[in-house]
Amino acid sequence: MRNWFATSPVKARVLPFVVFVAITYFQDKLGLHSQYWVYGVKTVVGAWLLWAVWPFVPEMRWAATGRAFWVGIGVFILWVGLDQYYPKMGTGGGAIWNPFMAFGDNSKLAWGLVLMRFVGSVLIVPPLEEAFFRSFIYRYVASSDWSQVALSVWNWRAAGCSALMFGFEHHEWLPGILCGLAYQWLTFKRGSLGEAMFAHAITNLALGIYVVSKGMWTFW
Repeated sequence: MRNWFATSPVKARVLPFVVFVAITYFQDKLGLHSQYWVYGVKTVVGAWLLWAVWPFVPEMRWAATGRAFWVGIGVFILWVGLDQYYPKMGTGGGAIWNPFMAFGDNSKLAWGLVLMRFVGSVLIVPPLEEAFFRSFIYRYVASSDWSQVALSVWNWRAAGCSALMFGFEHHEWLPGILCGLAYQWLTFKRGSLGEAMFAHAITNLALGIYVVSKGMWTFW
């Protein structure tokens, strides 16, 4: 499978994200509690896909910096702070993801599912989404010869398109667009995805802590 990804830079950056989104579609469509076990499936599949494409996406390497940390925190504040001030995209999509409501307040299974959600949102989602939106979509919009476009070159049209696509992938589209621009700026400053991935992970970690501690499950 790794050799298959080696033959196509497009497949290595696009297919993992497409597979992840395709599995997400079925989260609440396969019976009682399917939003939990399907999330587990897509987390495992996402981890395997990251392992498979890792050697062929050299810009996809973590970079933990103070700048990226504060951008991640700023995006989290925007995500929560703007929530009541704009209409949401669609209905939010299916059942609320709250394992304590499904399995009990003191359930070990519920806590295990929360841990699984943190693993997926903090470690799997950021590299998958950043490789697709910030590396492939951004450069493809910038030039048909996309693989020759350096990530350290800023293009407003490409940044806007990738941010819009990223935003409208989410129920919370407005902070999603702003978030996309912020992560693209980090990619531009770094010349790789490392800081954007780290900022994305910090945003998702902070949001997850907020969701669990405040019971704001609609954000998940």
